[in-house]
Amino acid sequence: MSLQKTAASKAASETQLVARAQRGDEGAFAALFEMHKRRVYSLCLRMTGNTAEAEDLTQEAFLQLFRKISTFRGESAFSTWLHRLAVNVVLMHLRKKGLQQVSLDEVDTSQDEPVKRDYGDHDRRLLGSVDRISLSRAIADLPPGYRTVFVLHDIEGYEHNEIAEIMNCSVGNSKSQLHKARMKLRDWLRQNEGLMTRGEPVVSDQAPSER
Repeated sequence: MSLQKTAASKAASETQLVARAQRGDEGAFAALFEMHKRRVYSLCLRMTGNTAEAEDLTQEAFLQLFRKISTFRGESAFSTWLHRLAVNVVLMHLRKKGLQQVSLDEVDTSQDEPVKRDYGDHDRRLLGSVDRISLSRAIADLPPGYRTVFVLHDIEGYEHNEIAEIMNCSVGNSKSQLHKARMKLRDWLRQNEGLMTRGEPVVSDQAPSER
């Protein structure tokens, strides 16, 4: 079977599962959980930098899914809709904790080097370097505000206008936060070059049940 046919078959299967879950089929909901739990957990882990919180938030995201799946209208891919739901669960958690997050509305008055590149371009050299050491650990060291925008844009693939809507900020602020996050990651890489050569273990992104 070709890759296109396989993808189409998978999408059709997911659509059927969603329809059944919306009718109250617990087996279909369990199947959706198995299909998506790893990526939802990985998203929660990268946004919080804490495995215990990521486990709790993954459970909360699927509880929210159970309650809200009837509102899914198919206007976007189900996975996109679910990941937006998970992002909102994590953001609500961070706000309730009262973390000292970087304000998305602050004016940048720092003397950092000026931006000399298009914000919209993916920094492939940076991502490649982070992959070689420990993506999870490097991202976990970012301040929560920077980390959220970096994860959404460079890892999950959201556009800045989508992030602005999710985060309730301007597109310009989303771009600014992403640039600052990348600068901090570069600093982290420079400070931890020894870890790359020693090959220290990488933090797992897999869901707890699959470790």
